Amino acid sequence: MSWIPFKIGHPKKRIVPKTVERDFEREYGKLQQLEEQTRRLQKDMKKSTDADLAMSKSAVKISLDLLSNPLCEQDQDLLNMVTALDTAMKRMDAFNQEKVNQIQKTVIEPLKKFGSVFPSLNMAVKRREQALQDYRRLQAKVEKYEEKEKTGPVLAKLHQAREELRPVREDFEAKNRQLLEEMPRFYGSRLDYFQPSFESLIRAQVVYYSEMHKIFGDLSHQLDQPGHSDEQRERENEAKLSELRALSIVADD
Repeated sequence: MSWIPFKIGHPKKRIVPKTVERDFEREYGKLQQLEEQTRRLQKDMKKSTDADLAMSKSAVKISLDLLSNPLCEQDQDLLNMVTALDTAMKRMDAFNQEKVNQIQKTVIEPLKKFGSVFPSLNMAVKRREQALQDYRRLQAKVEKYEEKEKTGPVLAKLHQAREELRPVREDFEAKNRQLLEEMPRFYGSRLDYFQPSFESLIRAQVVYYSEMHKIFGDLSHQLDQPGHSDEQRERENEAKLSELRALSIVADD
């Protein structure tokens, strides 16, 4: 959230030292940035896992579509190849689902819980600003009576204004002191909080891609034809494509 302080008249006497106000704005600004980054990271992680699931589900659908293709019914070698592909895609999808579940549990959910703290923090800042507004208003009231001629009625009103000011000043100072202590502590806690999540994210990716290496390595061994290089396969495909083009030309004639 963007913080906009209350716009009210200021008393002549500075009631909050510049250094204190500067420290407060700095610490709260860091937390505002952290809130935005946490929200963005949670959103990006969700988009990433959704894309991962969509990718593996699409790969499974492609292999199933190939299995139902009439071509596979006519060629046992092609059927065997597509069956091996289908098995690999289903294994990939299963491991991908495990990875996404792990990321959801150890990364996305902790991000969501961490982000849930900010509304109460922002509310505490608003209460502090309301207390500051009241403090300024009553301080200005005290100053007004201090500047007047010291008659009996004026002195009575001055005394009353000072009595009204005291608890308001103490309330603001307590809120201000608490936030100045807790905001840096909360900001510093982000490291210990998120490190296990990011370690888990890395481990989940390592496990997944290690399994993918095994799955596609096995698939490669099943599909490889001895003595056939990628260049040879490309030449064979080009030759077959030329035959198909020739058939197309004949059909047009």
